[in-house]
Amino acid sequence: MDKINNYREIIQNFLKDYISDDYPRKNVDRELIFDVERDHYQIVNVGWENNHRIYGCILHFDIKDGKIWLQYNGTEIDFAEELVKAGVPKQDIVVGFHSSFMRQFTEYAVN
Repeated sequence: MDKINNYREIIQNFLKDYISDDYPRKNVDRELIFDVERDHYQIVNVGWENNHRIYGCILHFDIKDGKIWLQYNGTEIDFAEELVKAGVPKQDIVVGFHSSFMRQFTEYAVN
């Protein structure tokens, strides 16, 4: 399996595993969004709770220029470290929710 297809599989499995956890909000759905053609992968909450609209991204990964970009992480899980555990080299992981200036101080790729 080539690198990009391997990264797609890793990301999709992470998101499927995360969404399979019991979610206690009765009228809020967790949606998996996979755009494999453009390499965008998200979990989004959608619904209503006590007459309030619930809509928001929980996790967002992209694959750009052969690297996995962690664009948003609204969880307590360190998904960059989980990617490393899954075999992704640190130089192929970009923590995209940090500015490029701040990324230089991490152990991951700057871009």
